[in-house]
Amino acid sequence: MSAIGVVSSCSCLCPGVRLLKPGSQKMSSFGLHTAARCAAKDYYEVLVLGGGTGGIAMSARMKRKVGAGNVAVVEPSKTHYYQPLWTLVGGGAKQLATSARPTESVMPKGVEWIKSRVTALDPDKNCVWLENDIKVSYKYLIIALGISLHYEKIKGLPEGFHHPKIGSNYSVHTVEKTWKALQNFKEGNAIFTFPNTPVKCAGAPQKIMYLSEAYWRKTGKRSKANIMFNTSLGVIFGVKKYADALLEIIKERNIAVNYKRNLVEVRADKQEAVFENLDKPGVTEVHQYEMLHVTPPMGPPDVLINSPVSDEIGWVDVDKQTLQHKKYPNVFGIGDCTNLPTSKTAAAVAAQSGVLDKTISLVMKNQLPTKKYDGYTSCPLVTGYNKVILAEFDYAAQPLETFPIDQSKERVTMYHMKADMMPFLYWNALLK
Repeated sequence: MSAIGVVSSCSCLCPGVRLLKPGSQKMSSFGLHTAARCAAKDYYEVLVLGGGTGGIAMSARMKRKVGAGNVAVVEPSKTHYYQPLWTLVGGGAKQLATSARPTESVMPKGVEWIKSRVTALDPDKNCVWLENDIKVSYKYLIIALGISLHYEKIKGLPEGFHHPKIGSNYSVHTVEKTWKALQNFKEGNAIFTFPNTPVKCAGAPQKIMYLSEAYWRKTGKRSKANIMFNTSLGVIFGVKKYADALLEIIKERNIAVNYKRNLVEVRADKQEAVFENLDKPGVTEVHQYEMLHVTPPMGPPDVLINSPVSDEIGWVDVDKQTLQHKKYPNVFGIGDCTNLPTSKTAAAVAAQSGVLDKTISLVMKNQLPTKKYDGYTSCPLVTGYNKVILAEFDYAAQPLETFPIDQSKERVTMYHMKADMMPFLYWNALLK
């Protein structure tokens, strides 16, 4: 899905109540799915574009509706990643290998895996084009293509990652470099960035900052570290309840936050990061760094830009309550590739998949969709090696919490849910 090879589509998984719907762990009785280099057939009742979180979850649901052999997933990548774990990989708390499984192992039985890349969408003719000019037609189309990373939009990247002291938890190729930079830190500025674009899991850019601070405290280096969070935003987090809690932690831990600062260049050979002041366009400032964690600019996958299914920016243009396309009634979108006005997380995908399942069921019966998605999303904000603030909220940026406790408080229980329970539920419930 990205230019740097990330596969799975989202970055935070939601807690139990939203995920464990009745029957969500029911196993398929169909035989093995078929895997082919290109489409085995040229028509499918349901065609799913993307084999990340949303694509796999929806293909499993659709197979139960229309039967084995009638659903196909277009996905070129051989490996599926559970990306929420990468925060902990970058912080040295988990191994990268535990976040990966072969795509074949997560593809639902009875669903065909088309190992190819979609190159064009033609919703007026109910078909898509794949590599090598292969045309596949459909009755219903689900677009789950995720979000693309654009390190190249920062001058000096991605080639700057060949140097030490710089990492990024957003790519499989650079997440382990974050842990190395963290371990090798001696003294000076440790800078963590947030770009001037939509991102997946808006909390992730600062989670690694809190882990780094905790690690240096534990190893006796904290007094030598000047920790800076340079964010393009004007707030630390979009929901006031959780923002207030995070600002208290930032104050307690003596972290500097610079708002409206966008990373535009990395001079890795000199260990310099250049930021534009968004309040003064064109005005830049240069910071020396001993460690730099980069959150890349992100955007819609190239195939969606200027596509008939997309809005003017390139996001799939869907109804925010039903996830049905605004123009094409047999086309649907889920997850990071859509223009739904909520945070792009796996928690959102989990909630969206239930709504989309109901929407498609009614559309298949020529009925109007009635189930409405409220924008629910979740981000477990890791604030230490055993602490998490569990942020859950809706379209209106109002808390929509699962547990009868104040979730703006740091809790050990929420950390174990994030680190241990959620990966298990992801592989064994959501994808199935």
